This record gives sequence, structure tokens and C-alpha cells, in this order.
Amino acid sequence: MNTSNSRKKTRGFSDISGNIDGKATALEARFAQTQSGLNPRRRQLVRAILDSADETCFLSSRELAKRYRVDATTILRATQVLGYQSYADFAADLRQHFVSRITPYTVLKAATREKRSVADHIDHALEKALDNINTLKSDLDRQRIIELAKLIKRSRRVLVVGLDFAASLALYLAYGLSALGFDAEAPLGTTGSLQHKVKVLGPKDVLVAISFGQCLRDTVEAVQRARKQGVPTFGITDSDTTPIARYCDSHVVASVVSPSFLNSYVAPTAAINAIHVACSHIDPKRALTRLRPTDREYASGPRWYREPKGSNGDLP
Repeated sequence: MNTSNSRKKTRGFSDISGNIDGKATALEARFAQTQSGLNPRRRQLVRAILDSADETCFLSSRELAKRYRVDATTILRATQVLGYQSYADFAADLRQHFVSRITPYTVLKAATREKRSVADHIDHALEKALDNINTLKSDLDRQRIIELAKLIKRSRRVLVVGLDFAASLALYLAYGLSALGFDAEAPLGTTGSLQHKVKVLGPKDVLVAISFGQCLRDTVEAVQRARKQGVPTFGITDSDTTPIARYCDSHVVASVVSPSFLNSYVAPTAAINAIHVACSHIDPKRALTRLRPTDREYASGPRWYREPKGSNGDLP
């Protein structure tokens, strides 16, 4: 088994990553409790996998075995000693372990250690964004988008919850739905104001929650509160194992992987665009009726900038 290369590559990553709240992840806890039952070789293997979580968390058991030059049976037996009934359960905890260790600081610090020019970093970010889009295109569950569009069509009100950096996504989704004639809102402000917005929702409404990684507490609690009130919930997140994915009635996954200190919202934006498209084509007559009054405004309305008569466009 060859773990030296990955250990050398990721030692700095693990040194700077520590769990945000200082607590052991579920996978770390299992490893601490059961490592005495692992022989030295398997103990070294599991430690290498944990230290390289940024690269191992999305690998299949066969891919993981190939990476560490062991057979797939060794991987499966190691996960069984850790108490997992299936590799899928282990992989889910490994992804959560990785996500819990990401902060903007750790991502940027890791990136600065790479021998890249500024232009190279830009290209790397664009490549990751393109990867995220391609993954969305290949993996997106179209039927879930269509079902959400149907749900929105028959809803009384749509509350879109996205906070912090995800607020821009929430506003984009709500604005597009409003343009199609739906009563959609993306509340911004205090925790209390969000709670009040959720409290008035009922079974005829829908709550769409947008959050990634560990997920923001206020967003997750809004979902939990809405579900207790019988409100249909839908999530936009970056993994099937996030709190948003676990607590929402349905969800779609859009990767936000980025070498930057900020998430890449290219794929979530594309997913939201897909929702807008589905909502407009579920009932095209309604959409056209709603948009018809704007047709003339777009052609000659006062909202667009016009050069003053006689001006050649030069700056004063």
C-alpha cells in the first residue's frame, strides 16, 4: 500500500483544517473507538483516507483501492471494522468529514501553497466551475425540477430561504418566479424576521431552502419548522448527505467545489435557471400572459439607458 505520497501532499491540508467547532466528526469518532481492532496496515490505510478526504471522499471502493494499491476487499473490510454496513454509508460519512473541515481560510491557504501563477489560479477556478456545470448536466434529476415546478404552480406562496452568500441565489430564484406571476419572496434580515415569515406558511405554500456544506443553522431550522407546519419543502444543496438534503421533502444537488475561498455558485445558478424554465413551460399560456405587458417596455421603455440626442457617446 502506497500512502506516503498522499500523506506528504495532504499533511499541510490536515494541519490547517481542524474541525470548525473543535469536535470530532462521526468518522473520526468511529476511528478512535475501533482503531484497536484494525491491524497496523489497515489503520494506516484509514488514516491516509481521512488525511486525503479532499481527494478520496468521492471515490468508489474500487477507485479507492486502486489509489492505495490494495484490493477492494481490503477497503470493504476496513470500513466494516469501523462499523459500517456498506461502503456507501462510509463514503457518506467521509464526505461529511471533509465538508466539516472546510473554511474560507483553509481553502485559500491550501491554494497559496500551490505553485501556480495568478493566471493559472484563474484558469483552475474556471475549470472547476465548468466541471460543476458538466456534473450538474449529467446528474440533475429533471423529474424533481418538474415536480417542483408543478408544486410552485399550485402554491399560494413561495418562500425562498438563502442566507449569507446564498442570499444572491435566493433573490435570483424569487425574482424570476415573481416575473412569472408567482408570489415569491426571499426574505433578508434578522433571524427573527425569517422565523416570522416561516410561521405564517401552511400546506398550500412551499419553502425552498438553499445552503451548502454543513449548511447554515437558520436555513436548516427554517426547513424543520416548515415541515412541522405541513409546508412542502425543497432544497438546493451540494450533496445528498447535507442537512438540507436530509430534512427537505425533495432536493437537487449542485456542486459548489472551487479552489477559491468562496464557493462557486455557477452550478446552483444553472439549477435555478432550470427551475425558472420548468415553471415557464409547465404553463406557457400563463407565462406568456404575465410577460406580455413587459414586451413593449423591453423594446422602448424608460428603464433602459439611451444616449442623449446629439451626443456621440463620449464621456464628459
